[in-house]
Amino acid sequence: MPLPKIATPRYELELPSTEETITYRPFLVKEEKVLVIALESEDTKQITNAIKTVIQSCIITKGIKVEKLPTFDIEYLFLNIRGKSVGEEIEVNIICPDDGKTQVPVTIDLDDIQIQKNENHKKQIKIDESIMMEMKYPSLDQFIQNNFDFSDKNVMDQSFELISTCIDKIYTEDEVWAAADCSKKEIKEFVESMNSTQFKDIEKFFETMPKLSHSITVMNPNTKVESEVVLEGLSSFFA
Repeated sequence: MPLPKIATPRYELELPSTEETITYRPFLVKEEKVLVIALESEDTKQITNAIKTVIQSCIITKGIKVEKLPTFDIEYLFLNIRGKSVGEEIEVNIICPDDGKTQVPVTIDLDDIQIQKNENHKKQIKIDESIMMEMKYPSLDQFIQNNFDFSDKNVMDQSFELISTCIDKIYTEDEVWAAADCSKKEIKEFVESMNSTQFKDIEKFFETMPKLSHSITVMNPNTKVESEVVLEGLSSFFA
């Protein structure tokens, strides 16, 4: 006689980028094992493949391609899948801001962590009177670099790489240049030719981009000082 089949629960969530409702399931023990082995390897490519495979397996709605989703969608999905899989609460060690060293353990309900959107955020950036640029959100590969990168890459190099991969198109009234049709060298030279003000406008795109965010109040047990700490990005909740 065959063993009974274990029913897997289904849940729904709204993708922050499109507000599309999708159906997903928790990850299974075999998938959790794949994630743990990948994370222990500290191999970025292995982690990328593991997270992509697990998230894609857990999404029941047809037609969703994980590698095409923006970073904050992947973070929100991963957070919810993880919550439904291994528990709705996580414990995080918060460093008290008043002395910069005392760590306080805090329990956070995953349902309280939401994607925060900035009303000043925009994808179109005016470079000068004639040139405009349209940005796109970082994808799965960038998500991995942001949260699980074990390389010794220079911060400035990472910043330029991020900007270069997130330029969608450059255009004027008469012409449009798709970034996908340009070489990495051309894009890099274009970015490097900007002045500080223009470059800051691009940085603002990333600073105001939707992100996982949660505010929490902690008390330093040594100084008795209360401080508000804002946790942002998936790595803050699973550090």
